[in-house]
Amino acid sequence: MNGRTRELIERLAQEHHLTENEYAELIEDRDDEAAALLSQRAVAVRRAIYGDAVFTRGLIEISNICKNDCLYCGIRRSNGNIQRYRLTPEEILSCADEGHALGFRTFVLQGGEDTWFTDKALCGIVSELKRRHPDCAVTLSMGERSRESYQRLFDAGADRYLLRHETADAAHYARLHPPGMSFENRMRCLNDLKEIGYQVGCGFMVGSPFQTARELAKDLEFIEAFRPDMCGIGPFIPHHDTPFGDRSAGTLELTLYLLSIIRLIHPPVLLPATTALGTIHPQGREKGILAGANVVMPNLSPVGVRKQYALYDNKICTGDESAQCRHCLEARMQSIGYRLVVDRGDIHK
Repeated sequence: MNGRTRELIERLAQEHHLTENEYAELIEDRDDEAAALLSQRAVAVRRAIYGDAVFTRGLIEISNICKNDCLYCGIRRSNGNIQRYRLTPEEILSCADEGHALGFRTFVLQGGEDTWFTDKALCGIVSELKRRHPDCAVTLSMGERSRESYQRLFDAGADRYLLRHETADAAHYARLHPPGMSFENRMRCLNDLKEIGYQVGCGFMVGSPFQTARELAKDLEFIEAFRPDMCGIGPFIPHHDTPFGDRSAGTLELTLYLLSIIRLIHPPVLLPATTALGTIHPQGREKGILAGANVVMPNLSPVGVRKQYALYDNKICTGDESAQCRHCLEARMQSIGYRLVVDRGDIHK
């Protein structure tokens, strides 16, 4: 690690800010020594706020039907090789009931942009879930919707919304998405969500096609300005039935490096160690926590549909029961000196 890289890391840890050029420099000049210093600083910052707590969210993948045709996604509209499914409202609520009994106090309802889930349908599910489990937070991850839709869902009881921005560079966004989707609309959605009062999550893929240090620097600059409550990043993993099926996956090393940087940019941020990290390395999620993450998201979806929610190839935990997922992650966290916490896991501001 050269002196300039050390100086940038120490300044970031103190001031939580670098310029776009400095972020690019920090990424381009990284090495093992720089990564070790970053993770040391990131863990110290996170411990000061959250101690050894790792928050858990129960993930329910409610539908793999999607009207969009994003070039990187395995459930894209034009993939005719995937078996489609949609959980019924009662199936979704049953997953939440089971999760609540296992100790989960946050549920993430995630799906493709499935037009069956109108405001009326989704509001009904959210309000019933909150009626059954008023001590729980409900997070939605259902893509781009109108401001009016987001407001209705918020009024029905949704607390949080996850919408990955995928890239903060408009030209890069256009290379990852079909013509009908726009960078401007994605940003409009994120700003609407924040203005309405949601706890908002954004995020991006690490190592996505055409991504350079410059695009990543713009992502970091965006996170610094937007100050999300949550930020989900994970390595890009190709799906064989997409236009990017022959591309190389993102790396564990760069993903961990960026997790540490994001922790230092926005110390209280809720930062998941994602399933994608666990997919590219057997101890990927543990390594994510050791780099500064503090959230894990076990899968509560019915085992029979998990293989169909295939955003990318070789996804882990598709055969585990909900209780297995939870107890496995609990043991994994304990093995590295952390503990799974049973509460809503709100951001500490």
